[in-house]
Amino acid sequence: MSDSVSDSTPNSASNRENERDDRPVALPLVVLPLNAQRYSCHGCGNCCRDFTVQLRPADLRKLESQAWAEKLGMPVTVEFRGVTYLRQRDDGACVFLMDDGLCRIHKEYGFAEKPIACQMFPFVPVPDDRRTRVGLSFACQSVRENKGAELRSHTAEIDRMTRAIPETRIATYTAMLADAMGAKEGELDTLSYAVDAYLARGDLTFRDRFDGLAWVAASLGRAKLADVRATRFRELVSLLFSALPAELEHLPLEAALPKQSRLLRQAVYARLEDVQVNTAKSRGRWRTVLAQLFASRAFTRGKGRVPAVARGLLNEASFDQIAQVPILSESPDRDGIEDLFVRYARATIVGGRAWGAGYYGWPAVRGFQALVLNIACAAWLARALAAARGHEHVLMEDARDALGRIDRHAGRAPWLGSVGERLRLEYFRLDDGLRRIVRSSI
Repeated sequence: MSDSVSDSTPNSASNRENERDDRPVALPLVVLPLNAQRYSCHGCGNCCRDFTVQLRPADLRKLESQAWAEKLGMPVTVEFRGVTYLRQRDDGACVFLMDDGLCRIHKEYGFAEKPIACQMFPFVPVPDDRRTRVGLSFACQSVRENKGAELRSHTAEIDRMTRAIPETRIATYTAMLADAMGAKEGELDTLSYAVDAYLARGDLTFRDRFDGLAWVAASLGRAKLADVRATRFRELVSLLFSALPAELEHLPLEAALPKQSRLLRQAVYARLEDVQVNTAKSRGRWRTVLAQLFASRAFTRGKGRVPAVARGLLNEASFDQIAQVPILSESPDRDGIEDLFVRYARATIVGGRAWGAGYYGWPAVRGFQALVLNIACAAWLARALAAARGHEHVLMEDARDALGRIDRHAGRAPWLGSVGERLRLEYFRLDDGLRRIVRSSI
């Protein structure tokens, strides 16, 4: 009785109002504004076969209340290095994946009762200092195939899901333009809009489109940006993009240098490395590390057979065979592959996944360069998949699968945000490295 009387007093009501005022206001939500991209889940189950799902405390409480351990006769979670994950079968598939490709939790309890990471995929919420932008992971087959509804039709559901992950709706990121250089008002939007507008142009060849992107990324890396801020930065970005593609004709390039090719293969391996929790636990730490070291060295050498990576993705290929596969712009599926790569690059930039909170907290210029490197890696891997499958040219299925594998780790694999990765990008800034590796496969 006393509680109800107390709650009705003016002072307690005022206190509750003050508590609400003290809570951080959720950032406004901006779902990827890209009309060229669509998505709906088609129940392929690939994400349930291919991802290790990290669980939050709320997920663990749901799983316990649903009594899955008793129903399945085994634990449904596993701990590894202090983190709890959904258990996987020996083939890497989630224990809840059914034969029809659907999720058993979803079937018995509904979509909203799955772990939040499963609900959210392939949407990627990225908060900055003003809003939460929502990008898309191209690891999803339906995203790559551009199948489904307009993205804005998912807004209400995304809002519900992101509110279950409060850190995605709180402004905690300090925008950076370059290393040790905070971004001024409008600078990052200027770069994002300019890249998107350039990629959307209809008068560019496949090769010039991404060669130009690499040239701008490298040019910004060389520029003394401390001297061109705010309005002058906007003028610089506009000048660089307006010079394309004509400027490329005056800057012809030979093939990638041997060390650049070696570093590109290393970068591909870093994006393919995929140790499953159950495999790592059964092998042990040191055997796992040694296997990774040997595979990395094999990619660096680029001789003989490709080592077993990503569950045998390239097991039937040799590095010599890969080198014989023509570049993507010579593919009979060139137009479809170009559309795929353009959608990926635009979605990454506009969806906030190229820098900042969406990419290891990196500043915009470095994240822009990393996007170019990811595109070059996807192009190389597409040729590798074509070789492994006996295709004379890169086909659409090779390009889709390659891009899915490369984007699978982007922004979520700690080693891709490491000092080693930064040093790799620094080297690619020399001798037109970014342009050379792009042109070598696209």
